[in-house]
Amino acid sequence: MELADFVCFEATVAKLKSTDRNKVIGELVASLDNAGKLGKNNVVKITRAIIRRENEASTGLGKGVAIPHVKHPVVTEPVAAVGLSTEEIDFKSLDEQPVYSVILLISPTDDPEKHLRAMECIVGHLQKEQFRNFLRQADSSEYIEDLFRETGENPAL
Repeated sequence: MELADFVCFEATVAKLKSTDRNKVIGELVASLDNAGKLGKNNVVKITRAIIRRENEASTGLGKGVAIPHVKHPVVTEPVAAVGLSTEEIDFKSLDEQPVYSVILLISPTDDPEKHLRAMECIVGHLQKEQFRNFLRQADSSEYIEDLFRETGENPAL
């Protein structure tokens, strides 16, 4: 599985408006909804589910990245949105450092294997310093899409 297989590039937010964790989550869920990925009237339910999950344990991995995620019945395939900020976002990260890059993932409830594969793919890339640096420097949705597609062609990224 590659990032381009499940990231919805139409839902990319290269410049997040908010720096509040819950509002960032809401912004990315709304972006997925605007891209037609969540069905009708599901934004509030999904946002609440992700925040509830986030309150159980932070998805701020450290090194400036977070992966808020949830399994939810409104999707049949994993779908993700990417959000970037030049301002600090407090995700209560493990390293107690602010977050600048967020990849929000929603996976189907009935296929935990797909969720795990998508998470492994995201985490695998975010563990690479070069990838994190390129992502943090991104200033447009097109740049983010190019970077994510290039990871499929160049696994070293």
